[in-house]
Amino acid sequence: MHTQKKVLASILLAVLSVGAAFAQSNPDTVQGVLPDQLVKGLNGVFGKHTGARAVHAKGIVLDGSFQPAAGAAALSKAPHFAGAGVPVRVRFSNFAGIPTVADNDAGANPRGLAVKFYLPDGTATDIVAHSFDGFPSATSADFRDLLIAIGQSGPDAAKPTALETYFGTHPKAKAFLTAPKPMPESYATLPYYGVNAFKFTNAKGKAVYGRYQFVPVASSHFLSKEQEAAAGPQFLIDEIGQRTRKAPVQFKLMLQLAERGDDLHDPSVAWPKSRKQVELGTLTVKSVVADNPSVQSKLLFLPNILPAGIEPEDPMINIRSATYPASYGARQER
Repeated sequence: MHTQKKVLASILLAVLSVGAAFAQSNPDTVQGVLPDQLVKGLNGVFGKHTGARAVHAKGIVLDGSFQPAAGAAALSKAPHFAGAGVPVRVRFSNFAGIPTVADNDAGANPRGLAVKFYLPDGTATDIVAHSFDGFPSATSADFRDLLIAIGQSGPDAAKPTALETYFGTHPKAKAFLTAPKPMPESYATLPYYGVNAFKFTNAKGKAVYGRYQFVPVASSHFLSKEQEAAAGPQFLIDEIGQRTRKAPVQFKLMLQLAERGDDLHDPSVAWPKSRKQVELGTLTVKSVVADNPSVQSKLLFLPNILPAGIEPEDPMINIRSATYPASYGARQER
């Protein structure tokens, strides 16, 4: 894209700013969580695969556009929530940090959706979401400890395993890992949740807090057990290409608004479904990008690359945004 150099510059500035973010007081920093610890923890669970992401290793990149809803600017002065639409680059993915994981493998759930919005000034902003309303851990430190416990709990591990012991004191992690996650018909027929809370400020200075949700226009559809058994290892990758060749795929980007008492700093707690949701716009996914492997290897999503009008509220956002570059750097090593 013609904005590539400016986008890369904005990413570099965001990565450099992470050091300053770590200096701020928050539970993750106090507990000494470092990005490389999380990457090593993920490698301990899935193995280290040359050139691959530490998690959500298998995916597909597509191009599209985002058109803001009429009321989006009332919530945030961010440029992509006002005026004309902007181009986007989208990556659908499977959960596991294994680039060869079969699409019909239970370990491929939850699925991921990452969106890079290319803004009018040549910079970019990102949203990272997955297909489960919640997260296994309240903080990045807890997530690191969960990864370590999983890595130490192989089939030959002594009983009780480290993971069983961890579950005893972290019931939300057990609930996340054992919750039913049905097999999707398509990447296009799943809702996706941004589990971290952000602060949104409009041009008048009024602020609200919320979490993103992508709602499929095609509605949610899942495979039967018989269909799942017959599905091939590439069925989601193949299907999204076939689907977008026939017609664009669309999602409504919604903002679930926090109410008094909702925890803004704990992504392991889903807010009640009764919370008000406001439409921010329509994401349209149009076509698979050529030379996908090369594009994916160079593509980096950082949830704290934010324009004026959006700020990170959950401390985990800055930790995640420091971890992704650590994983990115490792996968550039050939």
